[in-house]
Amino acid sequence: MKEEVNTSLPETERNRLKHALKCRNLRPTRQRTCVYGVILEKRDHPTADDIHLRVRKKLPSISLATIYNCLDTLVECELVKQVHLDRAPTRFCPNRTPHAHFHCRDSGKVYDVSLDDERLSAIEQFLPHGFTADTIELSFLGRGPVTNTIS
Repeated sequence: MKEEVNTSLPETERNRLKHALKCRNLRPTRQRTCVYGVILEKRDHPTADDIHLRVRKKLPSISLATIYNCLDTLVECELVKQVHLDRAPTRFCPNRTPHAHFHCRDSGKVYDVSLDDERLSAIEQFLPHGFTADTIELSFLGRGPVTNTIS
């Protein structure tokens, strides 16, 4: 008898996943649903290895190759975005609104940076004359706030 695994998603996200996959004639398998759910849980821009470790708690026999296949599908369906930072492993972000990323050198964490329409327009002004951007990928690399504690 198969053990039932909790791969549940909030209804809106489950519907988004089903619709995006259906448009490409794909099914919302337990693996895809679980991988998508893990990315949504913390929204901490995990790597494929991070996702594999988390998913294995729910689906112990899942392989890293299956994780990569699921991630490729989720990216292709525009449910998650790949985030490339310097020479670090690719990370995955479920935030599909226009935004930038800040990568903290000290902690290694990645944070979303909101970009409103005014800022996006200002950035697009730097494009060569007559060109338009379909997407903007902007990332910052730096350090977090310094905390001074006096003992």
